[in-house]
Amino acid sequence: MSKIRMNTEFRNKILNRYIESAENENTQEREAFNQARENVDYAYPKAFELAKLIVERAYPSDDVQTCKSLKQKYGQPLDVVAKDKCFYFSYAKENLEEDEDENDRNVSEHFDFGLYGSLSDSSYDSGTTGKQFAYAYKREELKAKECNPDILAQQNGKDDNPYKTKHIDANDKALGYSGDSDYADNNQIGMTKEFDSQWYLDIIGTSHCRSRTIACNKQEFQVFKMLKQAKANVITCHQKWIDSIEKQKQAMKTGLKAYRYLSEGVELMKELDIEIDEAELVRCNSTGLTIYNPQNLASMIKGMKNTHITREQKIAIRKEYEKQNNLN
Repeated sequence: MSKIRMNTEFRNKILNRYIESAENENTQEREAFNQARENVDYAYPKAFELAKLIVERAYPSDDVQTCKSLKQKYGQPLDVVAKDKCFYFSYAKENLEEDEDENDRNVSEHFDFGLYGSLSDSSYDSGTTGKQFAYAYKREELKAKECNPDILAQQNGKDDNPYKTKHIDANDKALGYSGDSDYADNNQIGMTKEFDSQWYLDIIGTSHCRSRTIACNKQEFQVFKMLKQAKANVITCHQKWIDSIEKQKQAMKTGLKAYRYLSEGVELMKELDIEIDEAELVRCNSTGLTIYNPQNLASMIKGMKNTHITREQKIAIRKEYEKQNNLN
């Protein structure tokens, strides 16, 4: 029997099988990524409990309840209490550097507890860091919805393009994200809303968080910085892991492109300790449907020739085809 020649479909099947294996392999990069996400799970409640303490220190619960009672009594004009998940925290330096003046004494930074929360010093950025964290943190959930949570890592450094935009839009839709919003009464749904709902606090003043900086001390400020750093580490570790997989992917593509016969690709996979069956690759088309079994293929060809068969004949042929396919 002559050797089966390699083609694009076979290359893609082998490559996809390898990527699946690589993503499930317990490498140092994958372990670091998973550990980074666990660190975020630890840092979030710790930082939020502190935020709750500081916010209630600035806006005592008795005052909040008074404002709510007045709103119930007088209506919209006294609507001054809102829920928020992002805050400007600030502390005063004890000592100034030689080149600093009194205006440099206060250190202020924006902290957003939301899934898509910015990791920059300001609330105003392109939103990229928020998306990077959200996609990496919810990677398995996005994979389950047949999305590509690795798109930003794969396209790192590349300009926006239709392919990139398509996957970003799909991820945002799957996570229920509909754009930036400071308050609880926004349009977020699904996983984003579920995540964000854990981190809202009552504040007095319905203007944006930038206009109401909340005082804290340096030690408290550092706890929020640690949460930001933990989230940034998720992005960094995810990028390193995906970079590693992308390098392997490119090497596989180059090698498979040079192979003339399917057996060479199968041998490569076996050398990589990945079991793959040449016969299964031949029997299945790109959708995984077994069509190369002689009986199945013959039925399909006969159906193509007879363009005037009755509806009953078509049903009978289809049932026989499905029966044979199940047997195989």
